[in-house]
Amino acid sequence: MSNLEEAGSPENMTQPVKVYWQPGCSSCLKTKEFLIDNGISFESINVLDDEKGFAELQSLGIKLVPIVARGSSWANGAVFRDVAKVAGFEYGAHKMLPPESIKDKILMIIDAAQRYLQQIPDSKLDEVLPGRPRSYRQLVYHVFDIPKVFLDRVEYDSPYTYEALKSILPDTIKTKNDLMSYGANNRTRLQDWWEREGHSTDFEQPGKVYYGDVTLHEVLERTGWHSGQHTRQIILMLREKLGIEPNGPITDSDLSGLPLPKNVWDNERSFDEAAFAEKAETWHDAKTR
Repeated sequence: MSNLEEAGSPENMTQPVKVYWQPGCSSCLKTKEFLIDNGISFESINVLDDEKGFAELQSLGIKLVPIVARGSSWANGAVFRDVAKVAGFEYGAHKMLPPESIKDKILMIIDAAQRYLQQIPDSKLDEVLPGRPRSYRQLVYHVFDIPKVFLDRVEYDSPYTYEALKSILPDTIKTKNDLMSYGANNRTRLQDWWEREGHSTDFEQPGKVYYGDVTLHEVLERTGWHSGQHTRQIILMLREKLGIEPNGPITDSDLSGLPLPKNVWDNERSFDEAAFAEKAETWHDAKTR
């Protein structure tokens, strides 16, 4: 998903780079850090706080983040080579871990998130994070759901959409035990898929995802770092918001090889802020989709 026809044109290069984002969004943070690391100045637009900025985003015909725009060109922040084209610099790809290594890290991440979920008091599950209308319950669900969306793509060729990755729980998941079972089922699915066909899958095939032209290997890598980054946020939430030491906290060493953001929460907004709202977002009031 991008509009690159005029990327790099003299007219566009006179315009400022703009990044549309929201707090706690792992891809948004990674996009901002990518531009900073490459010496690109940009106008930072938090669409949850900036109504004019959100209207600008909508004028592009989209309501999702992260988006990097310059003049008439824009790209989804999840595809760095497209972001580099829009911003006007050469992109140097990194070396990805082998698919089996990424799979093993995803299994480790799901196991860790299940341990941490058990530590969250039931009375705190619907507390809302700072900076965005996402609850603790929704954050854990998101970690479990990211691998599920990948599996739906490779097993059933289901559409890999932004909406599928929204952290809004289905009505069938009501209790902590329901959520634990959801995570366990997705872990089992991933292990079974790998043993059945994943190990022989062509990971250079097109990823067929909403955010741009990438390989399936890149989609698997994103599944790993995306779920890993949000698990880092769960660890931060346990320690900073609940005063609970995580049971077996995963470390940067455990996640080595995955292209994680440098920061855990955000590079502009503090995790010390109060809850964004009294209640988490629902399909009725979700702003980005």
